[in-house]
Amino acid sequence: MPVIAPDRIRARAYELWDRNHRPGGLDMQFWLVAERELKAEDARKAGHAAEADEAEGKRTA
Repeated sequence: MPVIAPDRIRARAYELWDRNHRPGGLDMQFWLVAERELKAEDARKAGHAAEADEAEGKRTA
């Protein structure tokens, strides 16, 4: 699985922190949730891309 850029994780963690009314002392939890969400999103996108490639191959075969 590809590595997620720290800037993407940081931005997502900030969004999560902000949406949760900016609690103190939970920076690591927000970082980990952000990282997990981004990995899941990237995996879903990769899966959909693979499915689309597969479907395209079936159409041309």
